[in-house]
Amino acid sequence: MTARERLKVLHVVHRLDLGGLERMVGAIVRLLDADRFESHVLTLSEFGRMSEGVDAYAELHRVASRRRWSMLWPAGLIRAMRAIDPHVVHTHSGVWYKASFAARQAGVPRLVHTDHGRHFPDRWKARLLDGVAARRTDVVVAVSEVLRRQMTETLIPRPRDIRVVVNGVDTERYRPRDANGALRAELGLEARAPVIGSIGRLDAIKAYDVMIEAFVTLRATWGEGPKPVLLLVGDGPEGARLAGLIERHGLRDAARLTGWRKDVDRLYAVFDLFTLSSWSEGTSLGLLEAMSSGVCPIVTAVGGSPAVLGERLRHRLVRPGDATALAAAWRVALSQPDKRKSDGVAARERVEQAFGLRTMVAQYERIYTGES
Repeated sequence: MTARERLKVLHVVHRLDLGGLERMVGAIVRLLDADRFESHVLTLSEFGRMSEGVDAYAELHRVASRRRWSMLWPAGLIRAMRAIDPHVVHTHSGVWYKASFAARQAGVPRLVHTDHGRHFPDRWKARLLDGVAARRTDVVVAVSEVLRRQMTETLIPRPRDIRVVVNGVDTERYRPRDANGALRAELGLEARAPVIGSIGRLDAIKAYDVMIEAFVTLRATWGEGPKPVLLLVGDGPEGARLAGLIERHGLRDAARLTGWRKDVDRLYAVFDLFTLSSWSEGTSLGLLEAMSSGVCPIVTAVGGSPAVLGERLRHRLVRPGDATALAAAWRVALSQPDKRKSDGVAARERVEQAFGLRTMVAQYERIYTGES
């Protein structure tokens, strides 16, 4: 690479949808120093709904490698990497084994991988394939300390070193806003009804079924005043099953599945609480966005979530899989509006101090160039 040549970085993802992983990739390519870096993104299926935002900052490529033997010899991916000729390939969860193999076959000089979250306990196949991929990778990154420990202890063979780069959030975009009456009306929310909200991929590991069970308990024991509403923003493989659960519990008008929305920064303003019921997390981008927006969080004590909340908000953690405890935590928070608001202020301060987006991007810039 000459002194005046930009470092070409190729991100490899399964697709560019609207999940936390994809939003993080979008943030990196948007904020990388354009005088020093040239960004490319390659997907292994269709581009996805987030590609419209990413294509303004990165050149997009697509390789549909779905044949069974592509894990043994990903010919199309190797050809694409040779044609792009990147200095760095940055793989992300879901494509590590195949993309790392292709990158080495294509002669890519530097390979970086970020793991955004794993099943707990790890599945045997993932432990083996990711352990092999780690041996091919120059820098392995986990998005939380808990995730780093899990990977170090479980991958086969065990990786020598895993770094931690926590996710960051744009605190200017995700900031406290006044509640918007028009937005509540658009969402079909009663003017005074408390709103418990969650934003993320509708996947089994997120345990939305536990969240719905907790919501049934909360509604059944609610006292005077408008009953709470549950707002679930996102889609994924669990969508149809969760819709069926909502219908069976008679919650059609009380629990809403909105699908993915691009205006999530506006939605946090209508939340009285942000919640996660996950069995496992890396560092949840939705949680960071909600806290940056000044929303009080109530989340399960898994993965990187306790570290995100910190000591001042530790009382807002609940055990995973305990619908009764989750409902009780919601009830306490909704019955104490002053304390809930002060915790929202503390949440904003926590993100500003420890989870700035530009700090995250600067760390990746140093990893790309080999400075760290």
